[in-house]
Amino acid sequence: MNKTIELRATKLANYIFKKKATVRNTASHFGISKSTVYKDISERLKYINTSLYYKVKKIMETNKLQRHIRGGLATKIKYQKFSKRKKT
Repeated sequence: MNKTIELRATKLANYIFKKKATVRNTASHFGISKSTVYKDISERLKYINTSLYYKVKKIMETNKLQRHIRGGLATKIKYQKFSKRKKT
């Protein structure tokens, strides 16, 4: 595997582990696509650093379980802002 890909996967994993970040947040922070982050973490990291892979996998599973709650909160905030503008 290419050294730059290995370094990128490790950087992404460390960022997710330290910040408890989502795939979307990580992609935004590094300026790459979500699919690249996901592929680096879920497929490549396993062969590069197994212990880090399992730590990050646990965080990603937690994020996946919470995504419907985050989406609901984002929609709630969106419509609260919309209704405030409409009243004034």
